[in-house]
Amino acid sequence: MTDDTATPVSYNLLFVCTGNTCRSPMAAALARAAIAGRGWSNVRVRSAGVAASPGAPASDPVGPVLAEDGVELGAHEARPLTPELVAWADSIFAMSPGHLSAVEAMGGSDKSALVTEFLQGDEAGRAIPDPIGGDVETYRRTRRQLARAIDALLDRLEPILAP
Repeated sequence: MTDDTATPVSYNLLFVCTGNTCRSPMAAALARAAIAGRGWSNVRVRSAGVAASPGAPASDPVGPVLAEDGVELGAHEARPLTPELVAWADSIFAMSPGHLSAVEAMGGSDKSALVTEFLQGDEAGRAIPDPIGGDVETYRRTRRQLARAIDALLDRLEPILAP
């Protein structure tokens, strides 16, 4: 006899940038909101940076810019990318080719891609520019780029993640 009420296996997404203070925390927050909006309860999301200072907060504009779209950043402390995080993740999405190289050097080449990989048109496969030091509009532009990229990658993952 089989148990049809088995708990679904979780799927782990990791977003990677440089300092884990701008792009990857924004991507993680946007992904959590989009995942909740899709009604998926089996997906866990984390973020990390290839040159992160452990415990650093998100850049000041990140929380307010996300809140403009009704997305909560939540508690965030920067975390360095480690081989353990790479092993934890089922899929890893990097903001630039340099970040992707760091992920691959830690054994993640078979499960990593640029966050923009599944977009259509000019943005497909392009790096997400780092907004650090930019004005609020620069952070808004980053948020919009990441939101489009996350929707595209979640659409791509839907066949395996949708309940």
